[in-house]
Amino acid sequence: MTFLSPVWLWLLVPALALAVLYVVMHRRRSRYAVRFTNLDLLDKVAPKGPGWRRHVPAAAFMGMLVLLVVGFARPTAEVRVPRERATIMVAFDVSASMEATDVAPNRFAAAQAAARRFVERLPPRFNLGLVAFSSSASVSVPPTVDRAAVLSALGRLTTDSGTAVGEAVFSSLDAISALDDGQDRPPAHIVLLSDGSSTVGRTVPEAGQEAAARRVPVSTIAYGTPDGTIRMGNRQVPVPVDGPALRELAEATGGGFYEAASGDELQAVYDDIGSSVGYRTERQEVWPWFVGLGMLGAVVAAGTSLLWFSRIP
Repeated sequence: MTFLSPVWLWLLVPALALAVLYVVMHRRRSRYAVRFTNLDLLDKVAPKGPGWRRHVPAAAFMGMLVLLVVGFARPTAEVRVPRERATIMVAFDVSASMEATDVAPNRFAAAQAAARRFVERLPPRFNLGLVAFSSSASVSVPPTVDRAAVLSALGRLTTDSGTAVGEAVFSSLDAISALDDGQDRPPAHIVLLSDGSSTVGRTVPEAGQEAAARRVPVSTIAYGTPDGTIRMGNRQVPVPVDGPALRELAEATGGGFYEAASGDELQAVYDDIGSSVGYRTERQEVWPWFVGLGMLGAVVAAGTSLLWFSRIP
């Protein structure tokens, strides 16, 4: 916790002095009472003392002073708040290798199902767009708050040959830049799903450098297994998942790298990405909490004093 006006904390010194004075006065009062030598007679004629209750109003009053002083110092704390102006681009690999069945029912269907859930769970004010890529990349849906348009486009995706991971990143960056109105640009994030090495177009390192320069993290999901295959004609063609290139892309841009070998794991990845891009941590003033608790302390001090001693301290 930090303070925007720490000079007010000096007021804790007189508050502490007041607490010390209270303790000293209480101990002096105890010594005066012991001067009455006939303690048995004193016990019979003197009314029963309030005991620990006498200290409750004073303790509540001191707590009030401390809390109010801290409130005046304007404390701040890190608070997790929704990032309502974020722009998210989902780059979806529609290469033929996505038909491999090592992820049930196949990689393509599992990715589609997870993508739909991801879209449905994003905050409604997020701008969300979709890029499909195989041998080339194209913007299927520009960034929009219309979730139905994105879900409809996801349902129309079909597979093709080739894998242009670099082009997918560049197309996503262009779609994000199209929203830039010259004012405060909302934070952006690219979520790229792919299972294979980039075979055409600009390279993955080039895409990573450009995304890093624009300060747009790229979170990549490598889904599938090393044993994935697809049928081409009369033969089975190996299509192992290629994670290192996607990990390199994520690390170069400040995004996250995930591996999903099944539909369930892929769903967990999407849930994690949804929470990470859906919120941000920012420092906010929390002085109202201290002032509110200080006022509660004042009420406790006054209430207990009236209840037990018929006076306000």
